[in-house]
Amino acid sequence: MGRQRFTAESIVRKLREAEVVLSRGQTLAQVCKKIGVCEQTYYRWRKEYGGLRLDQAKHLRELERENARLKKLVAEQALDISILKEAASGNL
Repeated sequence: MGRQRFTAESIVRKLREAEVVLSRGQTLAQVCKKIGVCEQTYYRWRKEYGGLRLDQAKHLRELERENARLKKLVAEQALDISILKEAASGNL
């Protein structure tokens, strides 16, 4: 079975749902089964997304996308610089 990727928004929704169910007295194992993740995933999500609201999760996703784009630009620029240095030194 393939690994399913959840968006930040869906993770925040599932964490809120889990909090509601936990407050009603169900065990963590029952809650994790209800939201469809294992306990380890629940704790990892709670650590990373626990205090976020839905709009903050969307903003976080946008920032991550922007960061990836900028990293790609920097890598391309560094490659261009190294090619120009190599050409300038005459090592063609």
